[in-house]
Amino acid sequence: MSSSVGVILGFPPGIAAELQQWRASFGDPLAGVVPAHITLVTTTPTHDWEATLAHVRDVARRQSPFMVTIAGTGSFRPVSPVVFIKVEDGFDECVELHEKLQQGPLQRDLPFAFHPHVTIAHDVSPESLDEAETVLKDYKATFPVVSMGLYEHDADGIWQLREELDFGTETDNDAGTRFADGAAEAASRTGGAASSH
Repeated sequence: MSSSVGVILGFPPGIAAELQQWRASFGDPLAGVVPAHITLVTTTPTHDWEATLAHVRDVARRQSPFMVTIAGTGSFRPVSPVVFIKVEDGFDECVELHEKLQQGPLQRDLPFAFHPHVTIAHDVSPESLDEAETVLKDYKATFPVVSMGLYEHDADGIWQLREELDFGTETDNDAGTRFADGAAEAASRTGGAASSH
């Protein structure tokens, strides 16, 4: 049985909630359903779920965490009624990840060139699209991306998260521990001040 998959980069809860509120304020009907994200693989049919899962896990294992900065707005109008927040830092990493993911069991020809972005208003009135583009033109947020989510489009048309895949898990475990130890050490040196904010 074939199903469709998607792969996305999720955002830290605070940033996701803020962007979701903005999206709702522009009257976007999907605001309450679709959390803020950067799509890496848009709806792609797959006939072999196990092969797809193995492929996506492999890409995640080879990927190092990276920083993303989203800033300013853009639009896909007139081709598509979408206003988005641009991906600045991390743009190239997103493109590379997309190219690696869209191979093997997920290989297909896309109608548009891949352009990492964060949708902030879609299928709303032209006035609301204008408002979204203006109101968020100075918006900026920076955060680390350490994993990606593999979603399945089920028979009801709902996206279900099947697996959240950490980047570099099998190769960088010791680096993760070192980072945690270093943070604890820094906190103890400053008398725990680092953790009191």
